[in-house]
Amino acid sequence: MDRERFEELVSEALDEVPEELLGLMSNVVILVEDDPPAGDPHLLGLYEGYALTNRGWDYAGVLPDRITIYRNPTLRICESEDDVVDEVAVTVVHEIAHHFGIDDARLHELGWD
Repeated sequence: MDRERFEELVSEALDEVPEELLGLMSNVVILVEDDPPAGDPHLLGLYEGYALTNRGWDYAGVLPDRITIYRNPTLRICESEDDVVDEVAVTVVHEIAHHFGIDDARLHELGWD
C-alpha cells in the first residue's frame, strides 16, 4: 500500500472519532511516517507530548504534541487492506487516548490492545 492510501486510512480513522472528543483535543498534530525510531521497528504509533491530564497552569508556549502513525510496521503485520483499516483505527484511538492521559494498562483493560 502506498503512502497516499495509508494517509487516507488515517484520515478516515480520525473521521470515525466522535466530534465531541476531537473538539477536546488541544495543541496536537497527527502525522504519518514510514518507519518508527531506530530500535523499535514494531512500533505502530507514538504519542509525544504532555497529556491533557498533566497540563497545569504553567502549560504555555510549547510545540504541539505529536501523534505519529507508522506505515511500514502496520503493513508488515496486516494481510489485507481490511486488516490495515482495522489496525489503523485501533492505533489512532490508542494514541488519542494517550493524549487524554489514558495509559496502556487502562487501554488493555478496555480491550484496546
